[in-house]
Amino acid sequence: MTVEDIMKKLEAMGSEQTKKTFLRHGAQEPLFGVKVGDLKKLVKDVKKDQALARALYETGNSDAMYLAGLTVNPKTMDRETLQAWAKRANWYLLAEYTVAGVAAESPYALELAREWMQSSDEMIAACGWSTYANYISITQDEDLDLEEIRRLLQQIAATIHSEKNRVRYTMNMFVIVIGSYVRPLHEEAVQVAEAIGKVQVHMGQTACKVPDAVPYIEKTVAAGKLGTRKKTCIC
Repeated sequence: MTVEDIMKKLEAMGSEQTKKTFLRHGAQEPLFGVKVGDLKKLVKDVKKDQALARALYETGNSDAMYLAGLTVNPKTMDRETLQAWAKRANWYLLAEYTVAGVAAESPYALELAREWMQSSDEMIAACGWSTYANYISITQDEDLDLEEIRRLLQQIAATIHSEKNRVRYTMNMFVIVIGSYVRPLHEEAVQVAEAIGKVQVHMGQTACKVPDAVPYIEKTVAAGKLGTRKKTCIC
């Protein structure tokens, strides 16, 4: 199967309604408007060819780029390719989900997360915070740098409301992840969530809302899932 074969399949799967929805969320052309559930129908075939998976990202087509993230083996990704992927992620779905998920399961998760979080580029910084949060969601407490995470929580408490739009969103999600996954820092994360309160994020022409951190964390605890890790953060 070639890139051209996959692009034809994606075009056939796309719809104008889904495309319009993605564009309202901040997607940029080119894209066909393929639902993520439909993209997953192609995962099995593309995973067999890792060169194909990487080539799909290089097309610059948003649907193909997302499919690349679902099919590439993160353990085989080199630092330079991950950097290139982050630079090409031109809207939040690619930056905060596709690239962040792959980077979080790569050998360069922490070093890239730390670097990206300091970026002046909104999408790259958001990608960095999401990468670190995703890494935490699949990593046991004993393997985390709890002091670093504690410092990041305090940084969020002090700066979140003055950060760029999507950085505010991913910082808020970072607090939720710490409160939901990291038992030793659960109480501190809840305190930070209470301190920052409602986080204002412009969500474009959509009805999407920013999760309130405290209730979100409380639901996790009530469900008995505090500290329960995910097997993968790629979805």
